[in-house]
Amino acid sequence: MDDADLAVKHEQRAEERARTRRMLAKPAKSSARHCIECCEAISQARQQAVPGVELCIECQTISERKR
Repeated sequence: MDDADLAVKHEQRAEERARTRRMLAKPAKSSARHCIECCEAISQARQQAVPGVELCIECQTISERKR
């Protein structure tokens, strides 16, 4: 494993820690059944995995890329 591989792993871990902090910082609320952006149904598994989720996976991905 070279320096570039180590840097990628470090960045991935930092992103995961940041994501976890954001999830813990949000007050727990009911998950939306439908995405607030595109109105598509949000899977039951996603609703349970991410308390208070408001976006489907696709819209969440787009939102994170914009940041």
